[in-house]
Amino acid sequence: MIVDPVEAFLKTQSLLVPTASTKAAPTPLPTIIPDIEYQTNTEVGTRTLWVVFVIMIIASLAFYAMAFRVPAQKRMFHILTAFITTFAAISYFAMATGDGIATNEIVVKSSSTITGELHIFRSVYWARYVDWSVTTPLLLLDLSLLAGLSGANILVAVVADVIMILTGLFAAFAVEEGKKWGYYAMACIAYLVIVYQLAVNGRGAATTKDSKTGTFFTAIAGFTAILWTVYPVIWGVADGSLNINVDSEIIAYAVLDVLAKPIFGLWLLFTHDSMPSTSMSIEGFWAHGLGKEGTIRVGDDDEGA
Repeated sequence: MIVDPVEAFLKTQSLLVPTASTKAAPTPLPTIIPDIEYQTNTEVGTRTLWVVFVIMIIASLAFYAMAFRVPAQKRMFHILTAFITTFAAISYFAMATGDGIATNEIVVKSSSTITGELHIFRSVYWARYVDWSVTTPLLLLDLSLLAGLSGANILVAVVADVIMILTGLFAAFAVEEGKKWGYYAMACIAYLVIVYQLAVNGRGAATTKDSKTGTFFTAIAGFTAILWTVYPVIWGVADGSLNINVDSEIIAYAVLDVLAKPIFGLWLLFTHDSMPSTSMSIEGFWAHGLGKEGTIRVGDDDEGA
């Protein structure tokens, strides 16, 4: 059989040329975009932070001015109270300028979304916890010195307070529900320890001084305990269950902070100045520095040794 070389070449080339396919092109899978919700403050929240910052600055200046009106050995309450509002002012300045804020991503189950999950990005004001970790121990020291608590009881109250604040911070950044409410439970237990120290040991120590001091301590400590009880409630409906927005959270904490710091301080200092029984005089190093009696000597032998 004779094969025409030209015809054979053309048949070979036809096999190399792609032909149109009769099969339909595969349909691309749809891209599923997760449902995202951003929870952050608005102008209302920012203005609230600035207002509280100004209040804390004014209160600090007033407390420092009141401190200079009394001798150095009687300034303990004034200095502690002024430090409380000073640290609070720094914290509110950081939050108002956006420096004391972080974003926490929380994934919650949602039947109304395609993926069954809702990704929530909520602002967490970590500067607030830094503020509380410093100011609440100082506030407890104010109350402890007013009552005349022992050093052991003061140490227990302050350590419990620090544990309460730190576990609250860990809870605010926790992603899983179990961890979040576990930290929250730890914070509540620590708070009960503080309440016990103030309500039982503190009140008992205050009543041994005189009736006026005992009555005043009961009133101001009860006022503080009520305010501090509201804080975890606000946390539970804000960072905890996400039932209120960030602006409402800011306003609620702002009201509590103003009551628990400037108002508390004014009440404490004005009553302290008008009630001699609450006056506490600290001599030695606090009032006079490393002078004659406060000098720490190393290597000096006693006379006649």
